[in-house]
Amino acid sequence: MLIIGINGSPRKTGNTAYLVQEGLKAASSTGAQTALIHVVDVLADQKQPFCNHCSSPCQGSCFRGKRLEEAYNLLRQADGILLGSPVYFGSVSAQLKAFWDKSRFLRKEKALLNVVGAAVAVGGSRFGGQESTLRALFDMMLVQGMMIIGDGYRDYDCGHHGGCSQAPAIEDEFAQQRVRILGLRLAEVAAATMSLRKRNL
Repeated sequence: MLIIGINGSPRKTGNTAYLVQEGLKAASSTGAQTALIHVVDVLADQKQPFCNHCSSPCQGSCFRGKRLEEAYNLLRQADGILLGSPVYFGSVSAQLKAFWDKSRFLRKEKALLNVVGAAVAVGGSRFGGQESTLRALFDMMLVQGMMIIGDGYRDYDCGHHGGCSQAPAIEDEFAQQRVRILGLRLAEVAAATMSLRKRNL
């Protein structure tokens, strides 16, 4: 079983990256394999950093032989995805949106169908747009046919919608606890739904 964390922040060692990694550590404690993708890295060699809808259906011409293709190949193997973003003007970062928009090719082949998804958002204040950002992350995953989880890891609370934090995340102990529980729940549901993901890898 593979759980992948996606850091949608332009910073590789910032608040979002920290919390996504905390969730991955919790998932790893269940025996799951984990991997982390920094979108800023995999977009670095893109000639056009955002999708301009050059073909329909998507032919993937913009990422062939690029780091983005490697990232998408890894996503094809995912059983669970922990998607993280900082809050930028009440929504997701431009970097994460570009990464996900270019994944139209994965949608065409239904590569993420029935993959389990969870989300983390970090804002500059306690009520800084985290939940609206989580909803945007959910919508992005739902369009790929993914299954979204939220509250309900047995007797523990992972947050009604997902992990919300106020920067600096390293000082937000409440958010850290929620994200660790979210990582456990992500691994639990991914394990329980393995049979739904029939692939020819």
